[in-house]
Amino acid sequence: MIRTMAVVGTGLIGTSVALAASARGVTVFLSDRDPVAARTAAALGAGLAKPPPAPVDLAVLAVPPSQVAGALLELQERRSARYYTDVASVKAEAEQVVLRRAPEPFRFVGGHPMAGREWSGPMAARGDLLRGRTWALTPSPVTSEGALERALELVSLCGAVPVVTRSAAHDGAVALTSHVPHLLASLMAARLRESTAGMRRFAGPGVRDVTRIARGDSRLWGDILRSNAGSVVGVAREVQADLARLVTALEALADPEGPGRDEGMRVLVDVLDRGITGVERLAESGPGAAAGSAPRGEPPEVWVAVRERPGELARLLALLGDRVAAETVSVGADGPTGLRARFAVPPECVDALLDRLAAGGWSAGRAERGEAARLTAWSGG
Repeated sequence: MIRTMAVVGTGLIGTSVALAASARGVTVFLSDRDPVAARTAAALGAGLAKPPPAPVDLAVLAVPPSQVAGALLELQERRSARYYTDVASVKAEAEQVVLRRAPEPFRFVGGHPMAGREWSGPMAARGDLLRGRTWALTPSPVTSEGALERALELVSLCGAVPVVTRSAAHDGAVALTSHVPHLLASLMAARLRESTAGMRRFAGPGVRDVTRIARGDSRLWGDILRSNAGSVVGVAREVQADLARLVTALEALADPEGPGRDEGMRVLVDVLDRGITGVERLAESGPGAAAGSAPRGEPPEVWVAVRERPGELARLLALLGDRVAAETVSVGADGPTGLRARFAVPPECVDALLDRLAAGGWSAGRAERGEAARLTAWSGG
């Protein structure tokens, strides 16, 4: 059982982990190469900005990927903890160094909570940031049962969903789902540097959605992409090939007298159709899917009876707050004079939400899978 924990690195993820663990009664000791960051995290209630007086039950390395192995070696040489994990977004490189050089590699299990924000630093942290999110765990061939158990306990403390996979499978998956998307967001955002004020007046939600993550810390992201360059380059080449085809198609379409307009349109529609299919696949996989492991069960759904009168559905959405996005709510008829809304929620939130709905006078319950109304997208915490 985790009673004491050390968090090394008090940025967004490290501080969020510490906030969640502290809220569950764990004594957390915080450290950072920037003492002000550790003190800021402590002031937020994430723990104590001082070294632990004795070995802790679990040390969490919340440092960039290239620093994980070195930090682990240093901590193990000092016997700082019984077990160790990390939260870096690249796994294979550090695992290889740990297996070769760590004094006790069996005490370590790699980890990566699949959550983040466009903002960085302890002030961006939230105790519920990881709730309902996938948390990849990548045990090596020598990882002990005790190390994996402590890592699973940490995932539970944070309200996340564990997915056990291999480091190489993890790195290939995040190259496609996280690392290349960040690069593409940065490339698109870079095009806006030269835009005029007049052009920016036409910036709508689409461009803001596409470029939002480009705000991430460039030094951290440089470290991430360098550490996973082998996987990233393969995906980037595939995108490059698609983009080359698309440019050729658009050149043909731009020439009103050109002979290749029909083929250009075919290529253009094919790209758009493949994009739609990709989005649908992502929705089907849910927030907890990860490469290298079987997908977890679908999140539970809740139904709520909504009286058909002005503002009633808006009142329900206001009660749900940001836990459920409006676009993920499916609404159907519930008899001749009412509506029934249904939506997915994180498993750990179902009972509390039903209690809250009952207290507000709503008729609600757990929805059975396989009913006519089905939800294909979900917005988790």
